[in-house]
Amino acid sequence: MPLSPPSSNAPAAQIQLGWQARLRWAHGICQGLPAVVRQIDDALGRPAEMGCTQKQMQDQREAWESFQQHKVVWQQESLKALQQTARQQATTAAIAAPVKAAAPLTFELLSDDVVENKIQASRMALTMGEATQPGFDAMRLRIQALEGREMSAQDIFRVDAVCLLLVEQWLLCGMERKHLQRVSEVLQAALGELMASEYAVLHKMLDAKGVASAQDAPLKVRRTEGETTTGSMPLDTRSGMSTTGAGYGPLASTQDQAGMATNAVGANVLSRARHRAQEAVGQLRRLLSQPAIGIQGLLPGMPAGPVAPASAALEQALREQQLAAVTQYQYVATQGLANDGQDYGPAAIGQLVDLVRERSAQWKQKASTSGEKATIEVVALMFQSILSEDRIPPSIRVWFARLQVPVLRVALAEPAFFSNLNHPARKLIDRMGSCVMGFDVSSISGSALEVEIRRVVQVIEQYPETGQKVFVLVLKEFEEFLARHLPQQNQSTAKIASVAQQVEQKETLAVQYTIELRNMLTDIPVREEVREFLFKRWADVLAMATVRYGAKDPRAMRFKQAASELVWSASAKPSRQERARVIQGLPLLLQTLREGLLLVNVAGEEQSAQIKKLTDTLAEAFVSKTAAIPAERIDAMAKRLAELEHFISDDGRMDDMSLSPENIEMILGVDIADLHVVANTDAPVDPAMLEWAQSLEAGRWFTLDHNGSRTQVQYAWRSRRKQLHLFAALDGQCYLLQLQRMSAYLQAGLLAVHDEEALTVRATRDAIQKIQANPERLRS
Repeated sequence: MPLSPPSSNAPAAQIQLGWQARLRWAHGICQGLPAVVRQIDDALGRPAEMGCTQKQMQDQREAWESFQQHKVVWQQESLKALQQTARQQATTAAIAAPVKAAAPLTFELLSDDVVENKIQASRMALTMGEATQPGFDAMRLRIQALEGREMSAQDIFRVDAVCLLLVEQWLLCGMERKHLQRVSEVLQAALGELMASEYAVLHKMLDAKGVASAQDAPLKVRRTEGETTTGSMPLDTRSGMSTTGAGYGPLASTQDQAGMATNAVGANVLSRARHRAQEAVGQLRRLLSQPAIGIQGLLPGMPAGPVAPASAALEQALREQQLAAVTQYQYVATQGLANDGQDYGPAAIGQLVDLVRERSAQWKQKASTSGEKATIEVVALMFQSILSEDRIPPSIRVWFARLQVPVLRVALAEPAFFSNLNHPARKLIDRMGSCVMGFDVSSISGSALEVEIRRVVQVIEQYPETGQKVFVLVLKEFEEFLARHLPQQNQSTAKIASVAQQVEQKETLAVQYTIELRNMLTDIPVREEVREFLFKRWADVLAMATVRYGAKDPRAMRFKQAASELVWSASAKPSRQERARVIQGLPLLLQTLREGLLLVNVAGEEQSAQIKKLTDTLAEAFVSKTAAIPAERIDAMAKRLAELEHFISDDGRMDDMSLSPENIEMILGVDIADLHVVANTDAPVDPAMLEWAQSLEAGRWFTLDHNGSRTQVQYAWRSRRKQLHLFAALDGQCYLLQLQRMSAYLQAGLLAVHDEEALTVRATRDAIQKIQANPERLRS
């Protein structure tokens, strides 16, 4: 990875120090790589998770065997590549003269492997961003101050540059890409921790050398074509594709573009959202950390320190404003007004935006420090952006406007509001915004969701203290409200959610009952025909009876008792008394077996064939010369079956759940006309997409492209094990998707999120653009 350094006016000694730091960085990564290899080895060597299919277990075995064969070579070659790259970059910097003009553009066709490598490295870097981005951001600023230029896109300090080297060596040493994807989660976690610690080591080294810290480094933004500003590969804002890292240069091959458009639509959406969020927050914290503004503790690696209380005059003004809001609330509550007498017309909303601007100008006059003025300005710009969002119904924007004062008080007390995407105040605004941006005025007016948002804002306004405690409280309450409200929006949705949960429960119990039956029969001499019937058929019967009737219902208990009776009846019967007992109880046992099979829709010829196989087995038991099963063993089995739910665990995988309209109808007993069932297929899914699917938040709006029809849907519910997911359309139609299929839809872009980035992230970006156009507004 040779590097041609850009022009710099920094002294040679400073440039040399920068490249010494790169050599130390590469050395540290090399020192920690053996531990990364051990963690991958341990992960692949663990037993397969309960509920895995035979194919999944075989894939894991193959991945483990391949890694055992190649891990030493991969580690050695990765070490060589890291060391060689660092030395090449240092040597090039030391001997190259400053470049006066930009190097000419080069055009080349990129192979599929090169494209895939770079995209995979970029995904890894983005996933590791939470661990590595703070350290990299601070290091980028320090190196920029040291060398007087922006860091190159291929710099060894960049997370994606290191990831790319490891990906390339993985494939070059003979291992498969699919095996790398299998261990990507472990690799990313281990590598992210290693790189974060090495960034910290380098910061200490540069401190000892007297290099300006990121807190003191002047803010220089000098972008040139092809350069980037973050630790991950840059993403084109129009398409979400990597412009320098994924092969989408001026002459990238048509095959590359077509292949990636097909395979990574959803991945690009996810990557783009993460990248844009990290970049927006990084830009804002660098702006607010400038010495002229002086907000401390925003840059990574810098201690936060105590935050001085707000100026007395400013605090008094904010208290008066919040008191006025509380007084208005109390008046409205007394008078019984539904909407506070608010006008929701366009002119009124415009006046609301002007009011936000005017109030911030008044508060800035009462502020005593540049940091307070900058905080007031940024919060005001963010709320102006939120209130200008046309997709938010006007009645909701009115309530969002009333959060300006509480959020400003939090931002003054906790500057981390600007740098922490998971700050409770940010998350609350984002969650409320994502839930309402799919409604029009008529459908949300007076709805339970609008009432809940109003309640949340009023609770915050009445809270007497400054801080995030109230936001944590109401965010939890709002999440609980969504969990209750969304599945109950109409009778059909509520019914479907209830039945879907029963489907998952039934499938879970069937798997766990099978495991428990296998454990009980491990050392009991039972004929193979009986074992197969119990594992493949009767476990389903027990699960269905438990879901439909309840674990202690007499019908469910009778089916459990039938399992132990069948085991005993099919064993050897050396005495006449035992044979007589079998003959006497056989009609009732067969009747119970038929009822159980009918419960799981096994009827007609299929049922008759099952029963005949069992009766033949019972007949053979009469003449069997094998040892009989002791009565105490049968009694113990019957007792354990009666209390089966106490012994099963609450884990297990449901990847092979058989979901179909027939399954739903079987449990419910009736057909649901408004339900579309989208079951799993064999389509390959990126692990990142599975993770994204499991982390989706209820209430978000999507466009679903199903069977050629595009529908606007809201994510309404997911089952307890996150295997079933329900989306509801405004016309009452519901779509029930299994996890793997939903992940495939996200990956293919068939399930497209309406708001790719959070409301507060978009507001942050709008604020930065206004500040960059007029920097004086932060201080005036």
